[in-house]
Amino acid sequence: QVQLVESGGGLVQPGGSLRLSCALSGFTSKYYVVGWFRQAPGKEREGLSCISSSGGTTDYVDSVKGRFTISRDNAENTVYLHMNSVRPEDTAVYYCATKLKTWWNVDLVMHEYDYWGQGTQVTVSS
Repeated sequence: QVQLVESGGGLVQPGGSLRLSCALSGFTSKYYVVGWFRQAPGKEREGLSCISSSGGTTDYVDSVKGRFTISRDNAENTVYLHMNSVRPEDTAVYYCATKLKTWWNVDLVMHEYDYWGQGTQVTVSS
């Protein structure tokens, strides 16, 4: 069955860097968008970034543009979120998710994402 497993979260100091990984398995199609989302305590889940099937198209929300980079290694079935210049407000549980039905739309429309991982905690604090 489809599985998404996030890893790489932890405690990081403000201004530091972290790399999250999303290991993907069980997909019968190679056409799907992968997105990264996060949810902070007391806040709604928000989309951060997404990447196309080939990795050639990406999108970012303004709050992380220029600080976070999404990448994809299809040979390893893994998608990464490279987080630089992190801030305390980046503290949240980070989730990866996949969108198959509308895989040609590289966007962060949350209800179109079919499968979700269990999340990994990122805490930014000194």
